[in-house]
Amino acid sequence: MTEDRSAVDRPVALVTGATGGMGGEIVRDLLRTHRVVAVGRDTDALDALAALGAEPWQVDVTDAAALAARTAALARLDVLVHAAATGGAHSVADATEEDWLGQLAVNVVAPATLTRLVLPLLRAASGTVVFIGSGAGTRPVPGSAVYTASKHALRGLADVLRIDEEPHRVRVVTIAPGQTDTAMLRGGIAQAGGVYQPERYIAPGTVASVVRFVVDAPPDTQLTDIAVRPRQEIARL
Repeated sequence: MTEDRSAVDRPVALVTGATGGMGGEIVRDLLRTHRVVAVGRDTDALDALAALGAEPWQVDVTDAAALAARTAALARLDVLVHAAATGGAHSVADATEEDWLGQLAVNVVAPATLTRLVLPLLRAASGTVVFIGSGAGTRPVPGSAVYTASKHALRGLADVLRIDEEPHRVRVVTIAPGQTDTAMLRGGIAQAGGVYQPERYIAPGTVASVVRFVVDAPPDTQLTDIAVRPRQEIARL
């Protein structure tokens, strides 16, 4: 069977954390205009995205060797979205070395490693890199030293990447959502003994629409830092 030429010629996007709430919505939205590689660990969620047309990669983002093997087969990449993340409230007093290394591995080292692996393709395409950050990336979050530090580090990574890749016209943006209705948020609320109030949180699809806004920005500009806040503030992070 001959492959659809229009599909072959589409720009290519790679989204990590594709089996999470935000990542899945980002994949679904980008599928309207892109060939999308969906990276995640949940088999059922990947199968559902594949049924919509995504190319599923069941890969742990902390497995650098697996990422290198997979990305070596890519011939083009226009958009890279780092949506994979892990959380959990840990203060300096109670965080273990494992807590620190686990969150930093997923939230900082993995996106840095993946970006390095595909940077030649992004340069060739004058592509766009989107880091899904957090309000915790600019302000301290009481009782959450590990996650806050990782998101501060992620923003620093993005800011330096933007400067370094400017000669190659690679666009780099940090999108920092506030409280968004995802499994991570619900888990954090349960851990803290709080009350789940879905009407107060940002919908994952809203974050996907902001990613779309960034990806569709005219070629003469880049949007560098975008805060996405709940309509009524819950905590001013």
